[in-house]
Amino acid sequence: MTTLHLVPEDLRQLYHVREWRNATGVLQTACPQEWQDIIAVLRAFRLLRSAVETAGGSKSPIANQIDAAFYGRGWVEKQFRTAIMIDDTIRESPTHKVDCFKGRVAVELEWNNKDPFFDRDLNNFRLLFELGAIDVGVIVTRSTQLQEIFKALGKGASYGASTTHHEKLWPRLEGGGGGGCPVLTFAIRPDLYVDDLV
Repeated sequence: MTTLHLVPEDLRQLYHVREWRNATGVLQTACPQEWQDIIAVLRAFRLLRSAVETAGGSKSPIANQIDAAFYGRGWVEKQFRTAIMIDDTIRESPTHKVDCFKGRVAVELEWNNKDPFFDRDLNNFRLLFELGAIDVGVIVTRSTQLQEIFKALGKGASYGASTTHHEKLWPRLEGGGGGGCPVLTFAIRPDLYVDDLV
């Protein structure tokens, strides 16, 4: 039994959705405000042709758009300070920064990174969950089906098979990459694409 039925139907039409350890139920019951923020941000998002065709840099316009929507709702980029103490010796053990954090929810956006970034995100969620810093992790990525749109726009080479898309994420998730941490994933489907240049 999963709790995916708690994801609104309109979002299940716009995104491929998958969960690990009843993440949707955890969000709805333990983190209701953060869950409403996630729903609102994902409902408002559209994948614009102009953003796809804009040359990348350190961060794509698509990643900036989603991050900004979360930041506008009080989410922040977060670096957790963690350490291990053995007797009187303290060893710093920093985690990776989380793209968007609020309450006890961590959101990572993987639009077009190398696919090992999924391993990093899931491991980070696992560690933060085990330390009691988060209750659930969320990953927003792109669906594999978007490749046809990228090819039609002449951008296929920019979004290769070894980059972050849902068919690279789900085997890691279902293989237990996040450990005991509940994880919810959303993959942007072609239904969200808007040609704003016509």
